[in-house]
Amino acid sequence: MSPPELNAAGDTGLLTAIPTTKPQDQATSALVHRLRVDLIPAATAGTGAHALVGGPTARFIDQSDKIADRLPWFIATVVSLSFLLLMTVFRSILVPLKAAILNLLSIGAAYGVVVAVFQWGWGRSLIGLDEAVPIASFVPMMMFAILFGLSMDYEVFILSRIREEYHRGHSNIDSVVEGLGATAKVITAAALIMISVFLGFVASDDPVVKMMGVGLATAVAVDATIVRMILVPSTMALVGDPNWWLPRWLDRILPHIDIEIDDDTVPGGETVADRSTEGATQ
Repeated sequence: MSPPELNAAGDTGLLTAIPTTKPQDQATSALVHRLRVDLIPAATAGTGAHALVGGPTARFIDQSDKIADRLPWFIATVVSLSFLLLMTVFRSILVPLKAAILNLLSIGAAYGVVVAVFQWGWGRSLIGLDEAVPIASFVPMMMFAILFGLSMDYEVFILSRIREEYHRGHSNIDSVVEGLGATAKVITAAALIMISVFLGFVASDDPVVKMMGVGLATAVAVDATIVRMILVPSTMALVGDPNWWLPRWLDRILPHIDIEIDDDTVPGGETVADRSTEGATQ
């Protein structure tokens, strides 16, 4: 700790303390909190003095704490709104619930890879890092926003095709097969483009840009292969017709947002609207 630097009036002083641990270490964060909560209040008690802990390291820790406190609320809000929107569009409870859970799976996988590479140092030399680096506090939130949007885009694309086939009178399993067959190539091509773009971020010298590139590329790869091509059709095939179940009272409350379907009728003369009403009241 350096000697105090006093102002001209002599009533304000600055003490510079340099911790022995790195700024991103948990011990440094614990030290800042201990100074604020225990040591400084005890040292200034009854003196009338007022002390603050500041500096770049303290600001970084404060920012990380605030983002960490708000991240669960941010994720819960986005997932809830997307659930309501998908439930309104597809007139189903299980379909949007499954979509939210599976999207969180791909995002969680991306978080895990980012931690393993940048915080634990696994394979860091492959992306041009000499040592492990801290994860920037805003990266998880930014990754979630971008990845959830991309994964929902793929989800809506494939579900729209499956729902269209189902409303044409095909069985649930046939609808899943037709929907997957019609959209697999498009989703794969779009995912390959996005993965290539995100991997280009890894060439940057900025570790934060590298984080975004590795995380986004991983999430898109997992989402487009394991989630969209395997888990989504598998779960829909296993659940069967209840995929499209919606309570009648909820169907009356929700606004109707119809996805365009080529034909107005399905085999047997049954209209699409009739089939939707039947599915909602089962």
